Amino acid sequence: MSKVILVTGAGRGLGTDIAREALAAGHQVVATGRRPEEVEKTLGGPQDNLLVTKLDVTSPEDAEAAAQAAVDRFGRIDVLINNAGNFFAGYFEEITPDQMRRQIETNLFGPMNVTRAVLPVLRKQRAGHVITLSSSAGLIGQEFCVAYAASKFGVEGWMESLRYDVEPYGIRTTVVEPGFFRTELLVDASTTWPEPTIDDYAERTTATVAAWKSMNGQQTGDPVKLARALLTIADRAEPPLRFVAGADAIEGVEAKARELLAQAQASRELGGDLAYDDDDTTATA
Repeated sequence: MSKVILVTGAGRGLGTDIAREALAAGHQVVATGRRPEEVEKTLGGPQDNLLVTKLDVTSPEDAEAAAQAAVDRFGRIDVLINNAGNFFAGYFEEITPDQMRRQIETNLFGPMNVTRAVLPVLRKQRAGHVITLSSSAGLIGQEFCVAYAASKFGVEGWMESLRYDVEPYGIRTTVVEPGFFRTELLVDASTTWPEPTIDDYAERTTATVAAWKSMNGQQTGDPVKLARALLTIADRAEPPLRFVAGADAIEGVEAKARELLAQAQASRELGGDLAYDDDDTTATA
């Protein structure tokens, strides 16, 4: 069944693949980006089932305008795919407070802005699906990724909790944790690389930047296959709350789950009996 699908960050990378695959599958697509003329060109020019509109996800006003444009053109929104994001790499002490805020502004508050603009449409319809791209780094802390992981861990908590807010209105949510896919996240347009500023980190920073840059274009994950998987999920009447994408991500998340369970069990002796005693006279109402 044809759906109206709004995709953020559709000008390049995975967002472009999602929009192309959605159009090929017969869906009506609202493709958004900061430079709409480039988005339209990338997707092959004007098409009956395509609306291209400007959207900087850090702008609530842009988000509201994009949602309204989608309704004006297609009459509804069925699926929101929060894809836009970027990557501030580096060790914590070498990431400035401004960079940390900009990372979270784009990767966490960005999808929040767009979702806040779209939810009134979905509530009115009593139907809809919000899909937000997180990362395996949203579940597993990694070296050189403190800013990115902080933003994606935030996405995880927001989306996991958002489910309970909107489920009574027929709205479904899915948070997606891809592993390493051959997208454009590691190109200079998406990644801010740190400059070595602290002697203790300098050698590690230089080596790690080189290693990450060499990985670009060599990732094992196929973004077209990921785009098709997301559209498959969007077609399901009962989509998953969480979708771990890629064999590397699945392996990592399974290991993290075992680690969390072991940590909980190890905490039981000291942490499991911290409640007030029934006869504790120092407790106050």
